[in-house]
Amino acid sequence: MERFAFIIHPLDVSDFYRKFPWIRILPNTWLESTLRHLPAFKVSEITGIKSLTGREAQGYFVACPITSRLMQKLPTDYVLNKISESAQLAEGLGAGIVGLGAFTAVVGDAGITVAKKVNIAVTTGNSYTVATALQGIKKAAELLEVDLSSANLAILGANGSIGKACARILAKEVKELTLIGRRLPALDEVARLISQESQVSVTTTLDTQAALQRADVVVTVTSAVDTVIEPEYLKSGAIVCDVARPRDVSKRVAEVRDDVFVFEGGVVKVPGSVEFGFNFGFPAGTSYACMAETMILALEGRYQSFTLGREITVDQITEIASLAQKHGFSLAGLRSFDRAVTDDEIRAFQKKIKGKRLGYGGLSSTAGKGQADSA
Repeated sequence: MERFAFIIHPLDVSDFYRKFPWIRILPNTWLESTLRHLPAFKVSEITGIKSLTGREAQGYFVACPITSRLMQKLPTDYVLNKISESAQLAEGLGAGIVGLGAFTAVVGDAGITVAKKVNIAVTTGNSYTVATALQGIKKAAELLEVDLSSANLAILGANGSIGKACARILAKEVKELTLIGRRLPALDEVARLISQESQVSVTTTLDTQAALQRADVVVTVTSAVDTVIEPEYLKSGAIVCDVARPRDVSKRVAEVRDDVFVFEGGVVKVPGSVEFGFNFGFPAGTSYACMAETMILALEGRYQSFTLGREITVDQITEIASLAQKHGFSLAGLRSFDRAVTDDEIRAFQKKIKGKRLGYGGLSSTAGKGQADSA
């Protein structure tokens, strides 16, 4: 039996309620400040994972009790020590590899320091996150009859490891590429690399709203605590893949823009009859792609750090996608704002945007004016 662990943390105070529902009566600010002093603890045991090869794996959810907001606000050394404490607990539970979830994969040097403080393998899961995001974009484009080869693609958070990897791979499949972020020099460096690898027309910008108003397809993967994409930013008919946790796209988009298709990146069907022992908001038998990468590596007996740091190679993405297929992991349909997208909704969206297509396949814009904060 292969063994792994995955570190989770509360995205905000309300996530504490999943494990401790009785604390709802306490003030949020007090909870957030107080609970961060808790030591790492085992949340649940994960059972029932069975590969197509017949190999089985068992794991644990381990909690690092710091919210996303505090992970950005508190001193980096303090946060890294808490994450390392969680990884050490995973090692003590017998895991051969530990995955870093949400902001634990972002803080500091993206897992490198944590890996030095334990004697087991560590992975951020970002390679399989990219692989499933790409699969989701291609599936959504096919279902919604959007021709990627004629599309303008925008990557929000393009100077991050996931955004950069998505940009490099999708650059070979789209007509135009816009890279959006907070630091223009870093974006320009990514653009130069892409220009050497493909013939796509690539531009960089700090102006999120102006760029999204032109985009047919959007991949958003920032490390922002709050949402960064509002309804008026998006072009009519746009496909948006939100890979970020917490999500980048405001819920208002779902409420007021039925001409925009938003789906969550990285939702995976796990082989076997998996029981997580903890409700993290997904349907039975499914997980985040970053969680799945940890399971895949365990099933493969690959107890060595796989995805660490700020760089993800195309070879890593290709390899983990191949291993996922080998063991029976697959994209779990398309989900939007925590629920599955139905066939009826797909047909309704197609009908809504029919007649709005212009020229080579671009879509008319109903976005508002103004400038958004950059990612």
